[in-house]
This record gives sequence, structure tokens and C-alpha cells, in this order.
Amino acid sequence: MTEMKTTVAAVQMISTPVVEENLATAGRLLAQAAATGATLVTLPEYWPIMGRSDTDKVNHAEQPGSGPIQDFLAAQARAHGIWLIGGTLPLVSNDAGKVLNTTLVYDPEGRPAGRYDKIHLFGFNKGSESYDEARTIVPGATVGAFEAPFGRVGMSICYDLRFPELFRAMGECALIVVPAAFTHTTGKAHWEVLLRARAIENQCYVLASAQGGLHPNGRRTFGHSMLVDPWGEVKDVLAEGEGVVSGEIDPAFLAQVRENLPALKHRKM
Repeated sequence: MTEMKTTVAAVQMISTPVVEENLATAGRLLAQAAATGATLVTLPEYWPIMGRSDTDKVNHAEQPGSGPIQDFLAAQARAHGIWLIGGTLPLVSNDAGKVLNTTLVYDPEGRPAGRYDKIHLFGFNKGSESYDEARTIVPGATVGAFEAPFGRVGMSICYDLRFPELFRAMGECALIVVPAAFTHTTGKAHWEVLLRARAIENQCYVLASAQGGLHPNGRRTFGHSMLVDPWGEVKDVLAEGEGVVSGEIDPAFLAQVRENLPALKHRKM
């Protein structure tokens, strides 16, 4: 692992049902993130489309390797010379009425460098607020991670955050990314404490990129994109609205935390 510090950033959006609008917004915010010196940037879950109904994303599903959303991501990674973690986008699944909710990674040359299909599908029912991702999404089956210049990066998506066994299965990571669209209700109660817990127990950085505001479809997302260090300290956070959070991955600090409190070595299972 290199001892140089690396700047990373997370983009926060309030995505709309119109893909072209979201591409334009993402392009503007990615340029802002690159301007901070970030060499790795992540977009939030559902960044290309937050439809008026859950089925809208099915109509925009792309085949792996081709499509306007993937072309945009590859071009942005190349233009800014960054590792780009493409939040999530809908990919075609084996079920005609459903999609895969997928994170794609591109290297600074714009080449595919990683993929993760969301495993845990969100379900919530409380009064008038109800969600059931399983109606339109096929769950993934494989843990996702890739090698960045500063170390291993584990991939998770939104609701995955509640399942710590997934994070253990990623192996020893320098960074874990969490593109998300947490609802305001669940986010207010659990978002920060879960992100900090994942950072503390895995002794790594956690970079969370969220949707953050009131969407045209009436959904309110919690925002609070943030970078958390291996000691569980929030290094940067954006409450609501569009914008960018950024900060440094410091390998020396990471190593120091693991040396001072060698919890990963003390594991029994």
C-alpha cells in the first residue's frame, strides 16, 4: 500500500425522472469533485433516474457494456482522469420486468474496472410510506471489490449497509463505498450510526454518496453524504442538496489505527 495520501470525493444529487437532466447535473458535480483534487469519485444510487414510478427504470435498463449512461461514465472518468464509481444504474436482467441495480467502476482511462449488483433489496412499510425493491429489481449474488492505487475498495449499495456480514466478506479494505438513496425516515434514525459502525468494525475509510432532498416523484431522501475515517470520525458531510464531499485517505493513519487496536487480527470467526 502506498504511503501517499489520496483525495476522494462523493457526489450528492436530487435526481429527477429525466435521464438527460441527471447526466447534466452529474457532469457538473463530477467536474466540481475533480477540482478538489479527488482521484476517486463516487455517484449516488439511482443517480441517472429517480422515476415517478418504480417501473420507470426498467425502460432505461442498459445491456452491460453499451448505452448512454455507461458511455457517459466512461467519458467522465477519462476526461477527469479519475477512478469513477458510477453510483448505480439499471442493467438488463434475465427477468423482463426487472433490472439489476448495478455499480460499475471505471479507471482513469475510462475502462471498466469493477462491478457489483446490489444484493440486499430494500423493503419498508410504515403508514403511507412503502417501498419494495424486489418488485422491480433482481438481487445480485456476488460480493464486489476492486484494487485502487491506494488499496482495496469494497462496494456496497444503500440497504446493504444494514448487513455487516457483507462487509466482512469483502476482505481487508482501505475504503468501502456506499452509494445510496436512503429515505429521510430511515436515514434520520440510522444512516450515520451505520456508516460509522462499518468504518469502526472494518477499520477502514467509508465514503457514502447519497441522494439528498425532495424528488419530483414525492420521495424525500436523507442526504448526508460523508467520508468517515477508520476511527469512526466524520471527516466531511453535506446535509441536503446537491454538492460534493471530499477528504483524504491516509494510509499511515489507517495503519496506525490497526496497530493501536488490532481488532481485525483478534477475530475468532
